[in-house]
Amino acid sequence: MNSLLLLAASPHQGWLTTKLLGVTTSSAEWVLWLLAGLSVISLGLVLERTLYFSRNQLAGSEGFAVAAARGELDGLRAAAAKAHGMEAAVAREALAAQGMGPDTVEEVIASVIARERPQYERFLGFLGTVGSNAPFIGLFGTVLGIIKAFADLGVSQASADSREAVMAGISEALVATAVGLAVAIPAVVAYNVFTRWLKGVTARTQALGHALVGHLRAEGK
Repeated sequence: MNSLLLLAASPHQGWLTTKLLGVTTSSAEWVLWLLAGLSVISLGLVLERTLYFSRNQLAGSEGFAVAAARGELDGLRAAAAKAHGMEAAVAREALAAQGMGPDTVEEVIASVIARERPQYERFLGFLGTVGSNAPFIGLFGTVLGIIKAFADLGVSQASADSREAVMAGISEALVATAVGLAVAIPAVVAYNVFTRWLKGVTARTQALGHALVGHLRAEGK
């Protein structure tokens, strides 16, 4: 507090600079708490998305696509009735609409993919945002800590003890950058993994849909 009063009394600083220094020389520990909270939330979302992707897939969908192109639909129908997710939903609704003709089935497949895809994309935007912005949040905490350290140096006597205290403050401030990177890297990795996973699910779903439509066109339905 004494350092803030001395800074405010400095004749070389303007009013706005003094006010900003009064804010920025406060403790930056809240930045670390913010990063810790983002880390916990990100970890929870990674676990939730992993369970969701694992449970909402059709095992052996590549084989079912080959079988569907040949007109062997009984296995696909039985598997889709027990499974969840985009692939199973496309198979169920496409098979239910096969009597309406291939054009209708094609529209049904596109509709199901558009309906199911947002369920897979849920929370991925948050992970991407944390991954891209957590380093900047950490850097912000570091800047605040360094400003406070130099402000303390400016109002203290140039003794060995004061210099050691300032260096200790700078070291603590750099922790915020390290924490920001530690939060961002797992979030970016998870975002990329889930994005590729979603692309794979979508590709397999489209392949299955094309196989069903191709079979119906070949039969002339």
